[in-house]
Amino acid sequence: AALTVRFLTRRFIGEYGDMEFIYSHNLTVDGREILFHIWDVPNSQHAEEGSSEEKRIQWADSFVLVYSICDRASFNILPLKIQFIKAAKEGQNQEKVPIVIVGNKRDLHHQRVVSSEEGRLLALSLDCGFYEVSAAE
Repeated sequence: AALTVRFLTRRFIGEYGDMEFIYSHNLTVDGREILFHIWDVPNSQHAEEGSSEEKRIQWADSFVLVYSICDRASFNILPLKIQFIKAAKEGQNQEKVPIVIVGNKRDLHHQRVVSSEEGRLLALSLDCGFYEVSAAE
């Protein structure tokens, strides 16, 4: 949620509840007006395989999966979530689904438990993009 709000408003808010939101946002990219619809789903420590998770996956054209560099469990769940997304999306039309893995809280390097290299290697092994960021900064 912090990254979504930062993207939409350029402000950082540190505390969020456990609520799901859909945001719309216009942005000009390469001279073209793009309308983003962002379905911001709170982190769950398990990969849901129910109808609500499948509904989200079918709704989306691309995925940004965020983990905390200070929370190993949020990182460890990513392979299962990505496999679930790929099975649901790529099984339909054989097109590669755009997925980006983002390590958040780069500013809290003193609390880091997941290295940048681990994030990069996971993204490489799962054919995803990779970034590390700080919503706070």
